Amino acid sequence: MTSRLDRTFALLRERGEKALITYVMAGDPSLQTTEELVVELERAGADIIELGVPFSDPIADGPVIQQAAERALRSGTTLRSILSMVTSLRVKTQIPLVLMAYYNNIHAFGPERFCHEAAKAGIDGLILPDMPPDEAGPLRGPAAAAGLPLIFLLAPTSTPERRTFVARQSQGFVYYVSLTGITGAKLVNLDDVAKNVEKIKKITKVPVAVGFGVATPEDAAKVTAIADGVIVGSAIVKQIAAYQQKPDMVRQVAEFVHSLKTAMNAASLKNR
Repeated sequence: MTSRLDRTFALLRERGEKALITYVMAGDPSLQTTEELVVELERAGADIIELGVPFSDPIADGPVIQQAAERALRSGTTLRSILSMVTSLRVKTQIPLVLMAYYNNIHAFGPERFCHEAAKAGIDGLILPDMPPDEAGPLRGPAAAAGLPLIFLLAPTSTPERRTFVARQSQGFVYYVSLTGITGAKLVNLDDVAKNVEKIKKITKVPVAVGFGVATPEDAAKVTAIADGVIVGSAIVKQIAAYQQKPDMVRQVAEFVHSLKTAMNAASLKNR
């Protein structure tokens, strides 16, 4: 049976579009708001949604996402409560939902139990920034048994051998990190990104999505010409933080996401 991720990428290919993958920190400012956001972001044009699991020491994340994690932890968000929210969401939407978590959370939950419960809730894939494929042994078996793809990150500094290894291990899509550094940094050298994505595409049939540094509709349009998917995280989390005290926060964030997808579709048409 094909996964929601596979079906989404296949459908977008047929339409000549690229995937907009949006990231939100689950529980920022509350799980109820996250649930509303997921539904509205899908309506606004998001194709896949990454749900961040708040953690006290998020090594790959910049200040914007670190602060979102702190807000989510203060609101009482836990991995179990996130899975409960996903179960509730599945009544309303079939959009692919990918959990972005640090392994400590999963280790504490128990890998077998976590993978079983995540798949049962309706999670479609896992991204673990602190777990490269050669260290994924404790999770690989339980994830495979539950039918949960493990999506690995590939850095611009990777050697050709490393690139081949990671790209061939990644399922669902390859998460190509466009720059060296943390989330929220600025995207500068698109030529290098394009060259590296091209190299990855030669060694795997799995879609390649580019994240880190995509902050504006213009950025998203440029990456559309290069990759199968565009990942936008910090820029969305910034919007959530900026409008958090306002009653129309969900609408404001959805409008921003709509502007990203509109720019991407225009770029796809132009590049055909």
